[in-house]
Amino acid sequence: MRPADSSIEAISNGQNGETNGSVPKKPVQAVLNGHDKPIQNGSSTSYANGSAKKTNPIKSTLWQGHNREEVTRILIQGLVDLGYDDAASTLIGESGYELESPSVAAFRNAILEGSWAEAEHILLGSVSPDVSDEQPDVGLVLAEGADRGQMLFWIRQQKFLELLDQRDLGRALGVLRSELTPLDHDIHQLHALSTLLMCPPEDLRAKAHWPATIDESRRLLLQELSRSIAPSVMIREHRLAELFDQVKHAQINECLYHNTSIPPSLYSDHVCSRDGFPLRTSTLLEEHSDEVWHVRFSPDGTKLASASKDKTALIYDISSFTVLHRLTDHMKEVTALAWSPDSTKLITCSKDARARVWDVETGHCLATYQHRGGDNTYAITEAAWAPDSRNFVTASHDRKHTLCQWQLESSDPVYVWPEGFRTDSVAITPDGRRIVVADTDERLRCFDFRTHREEFVIQLTSRVTAISISGDSAFALLNLAAGEVHMFDLLVRDTVRKFVGQQQGTYMVRNCFGGAAENFVLSGSEGKCNDLKNAVHANGHGKGQSGKACVNTVDWNPTDPGMFASGGDDRKIRIWTNTVAPADAIPGVVDRQMVRQELGRTSAIRSTL
Repeated sequence: MRPADSSIEAISNGQNGETNGSVPKKPVQAVLNGHDKPIQNGSSTSYANGSAKKTNPIKSTLWQGHNREEVTRILIQGLVDLGYDDAASTLIGESGYELESPSVAAFRNAILEGSWAEAEHILLGSVSPDVSDEQPDVGLVLAEGADRGQMLFWIRQQKFLELLDQRDLGRALGVLRSELTPLDHDIHQLHALSTLLMCPPEDLRAKAHWPATIDESRRLLLQELSRSIAPSVMIREHRLAELFDQVKHAQINECLYHNTSIPPSLYSDHVCSRDGFPLRTSTLLEEHSDEVWHVRFSPDGTKLASASKDKTALIYDISSFTVLHRLTDHMKEVTALAWSPDSTKLITCSKDARARVWDVETGHCLATYQHRGGDNTYAITEAAWAPDSRNFVTASHDRKHTLCQWQLESSDPVYVWPEGFRTDSVAITPDGRRIVVADTDERLRCFDFRTHREEFVIQLTSRVTAISISGDSAFALLNLAAGEVHMFDLLVRDTVRKFVGQQQGTYMVRNCFGGAAENFVLSGSEGKCNDLKNAVHANGHGKGQSGKACVNTVDWNPTDPGMFASGGDDRKIRIWTNTVAPADAIPGVVDRQMVRQELGRTSAIRSTL
């Protein structure tokens, strides 16, 4: 039965037209947000949002500068989320504020119960026999900019998918033709839905990106719809917890040295000690006889690998930083390293136009790979592993054979990308979906790893010398030769944050995400870092043959947020830790004049060079 809610007057989209204190003609029991169980508050009549049930001695509409009604309704929702239904009922009765109006409560129930006609009536405000002509229903109050037609499309799409799931193809086709198509809302989505009619039942949910159960899909639909409803009418689910998260994130963003995955307490303001951040050089590795070009920790955090201009790569044991293996088979400089996700294998890339795969336990070379048919004068610039630790990609400056995909069991490439560009850097997202490539013509390219099809090409303002991918596969960290580090969103296909201050020029300077929960950005730099706002400066490397103190490479231990490594032109590798240095420890050059920025922080991502 559709509720007759006469408390809604004629309104314009985005404006709250509900009248406080109005009483519905046909009482409908209000439900708590996210719960099917109604609150018993001693009254059989449900009032509209914010209506006063009784004379309340509370004087002001504000509480500590906040709107009293907003605070109370959010508290009611929070109590229900915590499972304190009786306390929520008491608060409703004592405050005189309802969590939701009857129409919103009925809309929620209609979506969760699959009563699609009822949901559409409430959304559109269609006149029903139960509604008097004296006060016509005009539908739910929407958020500013919300599209009622889009909401209607989502509801009918859910109806269509549920019919398909039930294998009622005739009715599903009827919904597609007579209900979804006339909306003329999303032609591409209509085409995608039509292809599902021929989809085998066992593949339907995967192809439609649908949850495992009908109930779960309806809850997700309700969440999506609620974003389009005015928040004064329908509070977003778990709003109190959401606000607490924002408080914690704000405190983290104000904490320059925050390097823990443990969330701050709500009891007090949060500040991390500077001593907990890896600012001191605890170990100095001097095994290489020429410039260090690349360092990488193994994914399990137990080993460190380094690549050098001296034609060797080394593998260290982290517990003692002793050399486990010296990899000396390359004939020219070793340009890059890549650990397999299972930490059992290591790829080394070289200017000798070869990539070698090594067994980490024995130090033996398992296989050598070369871009066949190409020019052997071109280096293998970089390599990247797929999540299965079996497939990998190698990159080259050879325009005819710039990218090749390999499998460990075969000496022939699985796939060779078409010629046309030269690759400086390559990375595979941890979820195995994308290959991200930086070419020598200042472009960022993205390919689907499974189909090898190009997803996009973005022209940048400068050449990219390094790519790192975040653990959630959402962002690519790009070092630009112009002296900027960009955080690039792979979904929206745009730079979402820039970090400036490091110097780079023509050198291949590398970067990484790091720290607990990847809340830091770490980059190498040529010379001194200048004007890098909200950064921690930690260099310590001396000058190389170029006459500059260039830090070529950095990497953060993925299992120890208190440790990162850096390698430079001075042939040394420094291990930075947060341990308190003894009196005879190797000193690190740390900028003592860095003052904590108390204001203006907007993100938990920070730059450390």
